[in-house]
Amino acid sequence: MGRGDGHDDALRRWLREAGGWLVVDGALGTELEAHGADLQDELWSARCLVSAPHLIRKVHLDYLDAGANIITTASYQATLQGFQSRGVSREQGEALLRRSVQIAQEARAIFVEGRSKGPYAARDEYDGVASRARRPVLVAASVGSYGAYLADGSEYTGDYGRSVTKEALKNFHRRRLQVLADAGPDLIAFETIPNKLEAQARTLNSCSH
Repeated sequence: MGRGDGHDDALRRWLREAGGWLVVDGALGTELEAHGADLQDELWSARCLVSAPHLIRKVHLDYLDAGANIITTASYQATLQGFQSRGVSREQGEALLRRSVQIAQEARAIFVEGRSKGPYAARDEYDGVASRARRPVLVAASVGSYGAYLADGSEYTGDYGRSVTKEALKNFHRRRLQVLADAGPDLIAFETIPNKLEAQARTLNSCSH
């Protein structure tokens, strides 16, 4: 997403409504652990999509209450291949990917409706809810790298070995990107791109969707 005149115009409008800048949230996994989540798992924060979705929603709300305009979904390490390796069917995995977007959208709705109580929540003196509604609050679907799925540190080095081709990376990302985009986020956040090959593969997939 974020391509073409329509998306460019939307981004300019969001920036204008936010006063010229947009604040992105911070670390998800660190905050989940601070709330008691056990992330000692290859799925990392994506584990909470199964075990503790309420904690994901809580962290999203914490960031919105602290002033964030953009919240990123708990899908950085959520891949169909990773879910399947843990006994989760492809259909269930796709449902979890969609759920990551829905949880963020639920948090946004709670915030905009004025049902959160954070100290930095945007409130108008006479109409707090209207003030929140005018503030851009965007959901970015997080797409982690192939190395994040491997969970071996290669997400930072980009050392995937010679057997991993651009076509293989395109195939790896394609369906996950389709499912996330169809769930209706405002943005797609391609995070931690460690090498040129993966940058090309993800760009090609996003342009073909």
